[in-house]
Amino acid sequence: MRLLLIHSDHIEYEVRKKTKVAEKGAVPKDALDEALVVFCAVEAIDEENVDDVVRRASDEICTTAEQLGTTNIMIYPYAHLSSDLASVETAVAALKGIEAALAGRDGLCVKRAPFGWYKAFTVSCKGHPLAELSRTIVPGAIAPSEKADIQHEFFVMTPEGERKDAREFADDTPFGALVRKEIGRSAPVGGEPLHVSLMRGKEIADYEALSDVGHHRWMPRGKLIRDLLADYVLQMVLDYGAMPVETPVMYDLASQAIAEHAGKFGERQYRFRSGSRDMMLRFAACFGMFSIMHDMHISPNTLPMKLYELSTYSFRQEQKGELIGLKRLRAFTMPDMHTLCRDMDQALAAFEEQLAMGWRSGKDLETRLVGIFRCTREFYDQYEPWIRKLVAGSGVPMLIEILSERLHYWVAKVDLAAIDAQGRPIENPTVQIDVESARRFGINYYTPEGEEVYPPILHCSPTGSIERVICALLENTATQPVPMLPTWLSPTQVRLIPIAERHHSFAEEIAGRLNDTGIRADFDDREESVNKKIREAGMDWVPYVAVIGDHETETGRLAVTVRRYSAPKKPYKVQMKEEELVKAIRAETAGKPHRPLYTPRRLSRKPRFI
Repeated sequence: MRLLLIHSDHIEYEVRKKTKVAEKGAVPKDALDEALVVFCAVEAIDEENVDDVVRRASDEICTTAEQLGTTNIMIYPYAHLSSDLASVETAVAALKGIEAALAGRDGLCVKRAPFGWYKAFTVSCKGHPLAELSRTIVPGAIAPSEKADIQHEFFVMTPEGERKDAREFADDTPFGALVRKEIGRSAPVGGEPLHVSLMRGKEIADYEALSDVGHHRWMPRGKLIRDLLADYVLQMVLDYGAMPVETPVMYDLASQAIAEHAGKFGERQYRFRSGSRDMMLRFAACFGMFSIMHDMHISPNTLPMKLYELSTYSFRQEQKGELIGLKRLRAFTMPDMHTLCRDMDQALAAFEEQLAMGWRSGKDLETRLVGIFRCTREFYDQYEPWIRKLVAGSGVPMLIEILSERLHYWVAKVDLAAIDAQGRPIENPTVQIDVESARRFGINYYTPEGEEVYPPILHCSPTGSIERVICALLENTATQPVPMLPTWLSPTQVRLIPIAERHHSFAEEIAGRLNDTGIRADFDDREESVNKKIREAGMDWVPYVAVIGDHETETGRLAVTVRRYSAPKKPYKVQMKEEELVKAIRAETAGKPHRPLYTPRRLSRKPRFI
C-alpha cells in the first residue's frame, strides 16, 4: 500500500461522476479542518495479507497524527500513487478496514472519501517539514510503531573492557561524530557534501538525467576506480576462502520466503509486474545466495562455507529527498559475502575474522573507520566476554547498542563508518549474524545423529558498497593538506609533461615503458603552457608528475614532484631515474590490484566529459 500523508489546514471533496466500480452509498460532499489527509493506493502485493496491511497502515497513520498533534483524519482513495493496483474488492475492503481501525481509537475523527468516483477536491498543505510524507506498507514489513517499542541502550566499550557513558565521547573526533549521530546529538549540517562537487569535477561520476533519480553514470576515471575496488574485494575474499557466484537481480514475490524477507525492507523496494507475476529488484545478494544454499547438499564437515557476489546492481527505492551524490542511491554495487556456519561458536569465530577484514579495508583505502556493535539484550547477556574480546581485538573504543529484543533477522551486527567533511557517518563495512533466514529459505544440514539443523548465516560486506567507499575516499580529502587518492586507486599514477615539442618523443617512450611495467602513465602533449599543465596535473591529483626538458632528455634523470610529500604551495621535488620511479610506485601499490589506463595516453586525445 502506498500512502501520501498531507498535514492540511483544510480538505474538502465533492463527487462528480461515478465509474463502473463506484462504491454505493457514497457521501457526496465532505470536509475537514486541521486534518491529516491520507491518500491511499492499495496494491496487488497487499492481497497476500490484507489484515496485516490494514493494521500496519492504521498504526502508521495514527503515529503520524500523534506527531502532528491532529485528531482529524481524511482517508482518500488515490490510485495514481501506484501502477500495480489490487482488485476492487481488496481495495475497498482495505480502505474500510483502515477507517474502522482508526475510528475505534479514542479521540479521532475519521472520514473517508468514496472509492470509484471522480471527485473534485481542494487541499491546503501547511508547509512545515513534516507536512508531506510518503510511506510504503508491505505485508510482513516492520512498522514504525513496532520499531518504537524497541528499547535502545548505548554505551562505549574501550579496548581494555571498560564500560563508559557514551556522552563522554560525543566530541569533535571521528568517533565522536558517530556517537553523536547514534545517540541523537548530531547537529543538522546544511549544504552539499564535499564529494558531490568532487565526483563531477574529477570526472568520476554524475547524475543520469535519463534514468530514475539515484542512478549514476560513470566516466572512465570513475569506472577504473570502481573496477579496482571490485578487484580488491575479490582478492580479499578469495584469500579468505570464499567462492564467487552470480545471481539474478529480480525475484518472484509469490515465494513466501522472498516475500517475508523482502517485507523487512518494505519501504525501500522496486516492485513491478511481469506478466501475471509480482516481482521485485534485489536490495542485496541474499535471495540468490540463499537459493543456492537451499539447493546444495550441505555437510557439517564443509562448514563454514562462504559464497561471494559483487552485487551489481542492488536497488533500494530511497526517498527522493534523501538521495545525495554517492552516499545514498537507488542503484548501487554491493560486495556481498554470506557465510554458512555450523553453529553459533563457528559464527562468532567467523565474525571476528570478517570484522578484521573490515578494519583492514580502512587501512588499505587510507580512510579512518569508526565502529558500532549492535546486538539484542539476550545476545549481550550470553556473549559479553566475546564482545569484550572483539573490541579488544579492534584496538579502539566501540559504541555498543543493545536492543531490548530482536527487530530484524540478525541478533548481532557491526557497522564500520567513515566520517564525511561535515561530520556525518558514511556506512562502509558490515558483518551480521542472521538467525532467521536459514529456516525461512529451507537451508539445513543433518548431524551424524540425524538431527536437523538450521545454521546461522553471516552477512558481510568487507568494504560496504563501492559507491560509498568512493564517497568516503573523496570526503577524506578534506582532511588532507594536499588532497589525493591512494596511489593504487589513482586513475593516472604518473604524468609526464614535456616542455617543448622536441621532448614529446622521449616523454612518450617513458610513458610506454611505465605502462608496460603496470604503471598508469600519460603525457601532456597539448599546446598549453608548462605551468598550466602542471596546475592541471595537480587538479587531477596525479601522485607523480615529471617535467621533461633538455636536461632530462640528456641525462635520463627525471625531476619528479611527489604529491604525497608535498605541502600547499610547497611541492616536494626529487631527482629520480626511471627505475627508481618504478620502484617507488611499486612499493606504494604492493599487494593491491592493477588495471591499465582507461583514458588515452596522450592528453590531447582525452575528451572532456563534464
